[in-house]
Amino acid sequence: MMKIQKLTPETKQDLLGNLLKRNPGNYGAYEAGVREILDKIQTEGDRALFDYTEKFDGVRLDGATIQVTEEEIQEAYKSMDPSLLDVMRKSMENIRVYHEKQKRNSWFDSSPEGIILGQKVTPLKRVGVYVPGGKAAYPSSVLMNVIPARVAGVDEIIMVTPPGKDGRVSPVTLAAAKVAGVDRIYKVGGAQAVGALAFGTESVPRVDKIVGPGNIYVALAKKAVYGYVSIDSIAGPSEILVLADETASPRYVAADLLSQAEHDELASAILVTTSPALAEEVSRQTDEFLKTLSRADIIRKSLENYGYILLADSMEEAIEAANEIASEHLEIQTAQPFEVMTKIRNAGAIFVGPYAGEPLGDYFAGPNHILPTNGTARFFSPLSVDDFIKKSSVISYSREALQKVHQDVETFAKAEQLTAHANSIHVRFEEEEAQ
Repeated sequence: MMKIQKLTPETKQDLLGNLLKRNPGNYGAYEAGVREILDKIQTEGDRALFDYTEKFDGVRLDGATIQVTEEEIQEAYKSMDPSLLDVMRKSMENIRVYHEKQKRNSWFDSSPEGIILGQKVTPLKRVGVYVPGGKAAYPSSVLMNVIPARVAGVDEIIMVTPPGKDGRVSPVTLAAAKVAGVDRIYKVGGAQAVGALAFGTESVPRVDKIVGPGNIYVALAKKAVYGYVSIDSIAGPSEILVLADETASPRYVAADLLSQAEHDELASAILVTTSPALAEEVSRQTDEFLKTLSRADIIRKSLENYGYILLADSMEEAIEAANEIASEHLEIQTAQPFEVMTKIRNAGAIFVGPYAGEPLGDYFAGPNHILPTNGTARFFSPLSVDDFIKKSSVISYSREALQKVHQDVETFAKAEQLTAHANSIHVRFEEEEAQ
């Protein structure tokens, strides 16, 4: 049974403190090992990359075998069930259409005095996408990372993913990469793959930004190379919060909570409700579902550690708690879900109404499923087209326009004792002032 607690300032603080333990920043014991891997990749390049791949993945690669060949991609693509490929293409189209609406254009404003100010939007040149391997192959993450980059106009998309012991990459991952339009794929994973993308090696080109989820080593490696390259975020374990009242279906709520709890033992599933009857029935329904779900052992541990049912006195109190928790996924199953939605300030993705189950966002609806975790929805956003562009300011003044303000600029510069700054503007009018 999921534990049911009264929502009080104390239980809320206990919950928030418990969730913070899952933050990748708290895993200091791993950082030295990650740093050593990154240092070796930076100094030794391919040699270190191949050594680590042999050590961690059990396969020896070289410069001729590290890149996935076109033949391997075609073979994987042809091995796929056509119906799965069809679903991938439908999903990709939904993702593309949604992200097309995020595109930004350069803009320029001009004035009669000869001033032109603007912003030039430029896609990143080369982006690296990390895709987890092993038993957990996530073709949906391939689409979610790659399609916004394509929509943004990124020139080249490099994908890295760990190989199996046979030296091959998961066929479903390769098929998704082909559907999405990845340019090059390399058989490397872990912190060593992040290092290769950040610093470049003889075989793997350096990129401008690294995106995509991974394990704790990948998360810490991305954190460590930030500054050499840009990153999307430091992903933590998955989480869901459901806001519900007495009108919600306990079966829907229980099923949705378990959909995230099955990710891993650190996943968090929280129900905040105003209905004691709903709380009791959701707890009972989770037990019923666990009798048939394939990952029941993982789910039980997840719920034991990070599963909560919190009883609130009012919907306002429930909403306040949801905003403080700032969950990655937030479902609203109430009598007036859109009204509640307007009061939500902090959430990665908001699912409104009883038929917007969280897996819709994971696979198909179109909005990105790479979302801020561990309370970072207070200041971070989902992965978007904005992650794959950069903006440059544009400034142009005519002589006449500068003449009107040059003394103001010089006064400001002198106030900061930066006389060379002042002089840079002054020299443009020194002949006039000398007369």
